[in-house]
Amino acid sequence: MCRLPSRTVILLIMHKKVILFMLLFWGALSVLGQSPNTANLWGVFGQTRFVEKLNREHNLYYLYPTFQQSLRDLEGKELVLSGFYIPLEVGPTEALILSKFPMAECFFCGQSGPESVAVVYLKEKSSKRLKMDQIITVKGTLILNESDVNELCFILKEAKIIGYE
Repeated sequence: MCRLPSRTVILLIMHKKVILFMLLFWGALSVLGQSPNTANLWGVFGQTRFVEKLNREHNLYYLYPTFQQSLRDLEGKELVLSGFYIPLEVGPTEALILSKFPMAECFFCGQSGPESVAVVYLKEKSSKRLKMDQIITVKGTLILNESDVNELCFILKEAKIIGYE
């Protein structure tokens, strides 16, 4: 058996640690450097906190969002979001709801919160007939809504459907 001098062994161990550190560092940079298009938007939306407040115009209590800075930084940027299609109207339309969950579990019918749905305003009507709960991917500009109770908290404007499942 060949025995390496202790100094050589120490250098090999240090070399392995440096390589491991560099790999971890590059991996962290690639995750942090991801564009908003590849980020887990539903997870970011899920960080939103809601406060119940009285809306004097309607004389009803509504949930008002408090957006995290990480989400505010995404506002006005073009993002990609996938989710379950929920129609707003019968037939082709330029507006639809995208949900993190299927209809039975979504915010309107199930037990999820308002952070699990987004309204999507398409540039043009979809040429393909969509089915409820069909998973679609859209690309659009994120708008955050803090005050209009007639609109959802997360809005994608000037959107386009870029994928169907």
